[in-house]
Order: sequence, then structure tokens, then C-alpha cells
Amino acid sequence: MADTAAVLPVREGEGRWTARELAEVRATLIEESAALEAEIAAAASQIAKGDGADGAGDDQADTGAKTYEREHELALTYNARDLLNQAERAVQRIDAGTYGICESCARPVGKARLQAFPRATLCMSCKQREERR
Repeated sequence: MADTAAVLPVREGEGRWTARELAEVRATLIEESAALEAEIAAAASQIAKGDGADGAGDDQADTGAKTYEREHELALTYNARDLLNQAERAVQRIDAGTYGICESCARPVGKARLQAFPRATLCMSCKQREERR
């Protein structure tokens, strides 16, 4: 990890990554991945449990409420899966030595940005440009 940390890009004025800092970011991402996997499993179980209800005797309001709840659970599950994919990709980039390189302009994302938001794949300029679209 020390070799990888030494070669990761940083923005001008930032100190080089240390092996300890990189290990902390990697550990945070792995912990986050485990929590997201548990959240996804719980949501899938909840959705499956809700699918078993036959709805006999429900009026339109009950049916609508159940549909809303199911759609809400599905949306949360999709979001958690997306976050899990981002965290896993970040760990892969750390292992490959490409962590911290903007996927749009290939300049450094910034050590401070990555420490605050370890899943970041874009530098601030590219992210701002993306959000304006």
C-alpha cells in the first residue's frame, strides 16, 4: 500500500498520500460496502415479504399505499446498489493505483476531496460542470 500511496496524484499544494491515509480511506470504503450489502439484503427481504400479501379486501387507498411503499423500498434499494458499486470501484482504483484521477479530465481529483468523499471520480471542476447540465 505504501508504494501505491506514493504514486497517487494530488493537487498542487496538497501533501502526498501516506500509506496510513490510503489504508484509512480503503477501510472506510470496505466498511461502507459491508453496510450497504446488509441494507440491500434487508430491503430485498422486506420487498419479498411485502410481495406475499395477497391484498384481498384492500380498498383503493390500501392498494395505493402498499404500491407507494414498495416503490419507495425499490428506489432505496437501487440507490444503495449504486452506492455499493461506487465504493467497490473506488477500492478497485486504489488497488490498481488509479485512485484520485478524474475520469473526465485525467487531472488529480484532490486528496482533501477524496478524504471527504472517497467515492469521488471527478475533480471539482468536472463535477460542477456535470451538475450544470
